[in-house]
Amino acid sequence: MIRIVVPFAAGGSTDLIARKIAEGLGQRLSANVIVENRPGAGGTVGTEYVARQPADGYTILMGSVSTHGSAPCVYTKLPYDALKDFTPLTVVATIPNVMSVNKSVPANNLQEFVALLKKEPEKYSFASNGQGTSNHLAAELFKSTAGVSMVHVPYRGSGPALIDLVGGQINMMMDVVMTSYPYIKDGKIKALAVTSPQRSPMLPDVPTVAESGYPGYEAMVWFGMLAPAKLPEPLRAKLTDALVQTLHAPAMKTYLEQQGAQVSDVAGPAFGTMIKSEIDKWCGVVKQAGIKLD
Repeated sequence: MIRIVVPFAAGGSTDLIARKIAEGLGQRLSANVIVENRPGAGGTVGTEYVARQPADGYTILMGSVSTHGSAPCVYTKLPYDALKDFTPLTVVATIPNVMSVNKSVPANNLQEFVALLKKEPEKYSFASNGQGTSNHLAAELFKSTAGVSMVHVPYRGSGPALIDLVGGQINMMMDVVMTSYPYIKDGKIKALAVTSPQRSPMLPDVPTVAESGYPGYEAMVWFGMLAPAKLPEPLRAKLTDALVQTLHAPAMKTYLEQQGAQVSDVAGPAFGTMIKSEIDKWCGVVKQAGIKLD
């Protein structure tokens, strides 16, 4: 039996995608593949658990930008090494954030919003899923890139934050396209820009931050499969190949696209290189913003 450990609660986007992968992977390997949820401490509990498991191919982590991109930067005592304790298998998918504002904010594009922020520093607030989360860091990166100030209001998840964004208690939020989309579609909030290098197929009329005047800005949410360190090469190759085939199956690609996600071609050592690059990037943002969690 192969276990895919999801370090977040059941029912979230990471969990749902992992369950779809488990189904396809089981068919390809002719094995029983189950999803096991081990949430806690921003994903670090389940991630540490996988790091301590035998490197036998029977335990895989559904990691993310949170567990392997930002956690090494925001936690002063992280119980695992994001690079040394894992064997990277493949990136699963990438998802852009979308910057949205309350309808009462007098800006219809990013340039107008930046002008407001520069005119009245500290008047406007932005929400996140919590201190040090990926959408918090995405907003901090934007603040430093654009040279603006906003008041950070951390929430316990995107659900309550989006409700307050609609209600006008906060002014702006960056969140993954799939959770913001229903509110944007219904005209309850205004989408100003997406954080991907290209426009999102879900929001084709919304420009990227880069094309709105900030070239090079990118803040993607990503998920990836990792095994414990020192996984024997034949096992690594077998698992990676089966995962890549599963992810590129037409039904799986369609499912991910419906979630606002794009299948990635980054696998093996290239995934390890990507993790290192992400850590370097987000640690710079964390240092500049002065964010630290115990």
